[in-house]
Amino acid sequence: VIGVVIGKTDVRSFPDRKNIGSERYTFSFTIRDSPTYFINVNSWGREEYIRPLSESFRVGDCVTIENPLVQSKEAEREEKFSPVTPSCYKLLLSENHSVVKTCSCYEMDTRLLSLLHLPVKDPQDYYSLGDIVANGQSLDGRILNVLAAVMSVS
Repeated sequence: VIGVVIGKTDVRSFPDRKNIGSERYTFSFTIRDSPTYFINVNSWGREEYIRPLSESFRVGDCVTIENPLVQSKEAEREEKFSPVTPSCYKLLLSENHSVVKTCSCYEMDTRLLSLLHLPVKDPQDYYSLGDIVANGQSLDGRILNVLAAVMSVS
């Protein structure tokens, strides 16, 4: 699978239920290879595998993923912590079988890089900040998708 990384989480650790006293590490990211299709990728393993893998690429990089495990996602559970994707699958990276390679700048396809700036939501399924300000009372308590741009950071 080749795509541009459009989102990425920080590395987290959890107690390993199988090996009491040790921890498992995880992080996830989302890749996109067309205007319509993008998929979440999860990686679990030892710290020695997860940290270097997470540090090997960032949002905006084009990556090639070799030998991922394709799994059906559990919609309610999966999308609580990751972007909602149009696919009913997710990719799982395995320390023993999967490889993630960052594509060099010469290999990057400009069509892939242009996907970085496309919203992942349907253009009709969000509120602008102006809509929220104008209709704040009627939107109270609702979960909203917001489309906004950062004009400056200071």
